[in-house]
Amino acid sequence: MRVIITAATVGEWMPGFLNINTLYTGESQRLKVRFHQSGVGMLASAVSLTRLVSEEKPDLIIQIGIAGTFNPKMPLGKVVLIKEEILGDMGVEEDGKWKDIFDLKLEKSSYHPFEKRKLPNHWLSTYNLLKLPELSSITVNEITTHPKRIEQLTKKYNPDLESMEGASLHYVCREANIPFIQMRAISNYIGERNKANWKMKEALEALNDTLLKYLDKLYKVK
Repeated sequence: MRVIITAATVGEWMPGFLNINTLYTGESQRLKVRFHQSGVGMLASAVSLTRLVSEEKPDLIIQIGIAGTFNPKMPLGKVVLIKEEILGDMGVEEDGKWKDIFDLKLEKSSYHPFEKRKLPNHWLSTYNLLKLPELSSITVNEITTHPKRIEQLTKKYNPDLESMEGASLHYVCREANIPFIQMRAISNYIGERNKANWKMKEALEALNDTLLKYLDKLYKVK
């Protein structure tokens, strides 16, 4: 089984890269793992992932990274899987309301790969091997900080998390029919710009520890 672990930056998967069982990156034919950097944001990651899928045709893509949460009760450092992605900043603001590409009739809400405006991951029933929580996320190219914008997104989409690359993974893999999972660790609360209050180090540690446990589980069952 050929598995590719991808993240926007090298730093997000480096702890896992340094501590991975070398069997998975070397002689094993049962599970072959390699690491990939997609770049930051929807555009860079979409181009990079499209090339990756076309050239390598992996059996599974695992996107990992940190994310902010809209839920003030969610503990920082928690590791989750994303069950569905939503495009969070593609549209226009009019009369104080946010209208996305579906509201503007620029895209049909259930035209493939979308389903009711969302990009769901139907592979989770097969690949959530650690039974991690499955949450919804929006993808944006600008980190959300303004209270009004937070209120708009929460009211319209009711997302759990926010990232900058998730929708690219869901879109590309759904189009190519490639199994995938998106694993995120919560580093901060949406709107909090004082990074002294973020738990980035702890989130990355939890993320990579969970990733390595996931690979061990995958090796045993696949």
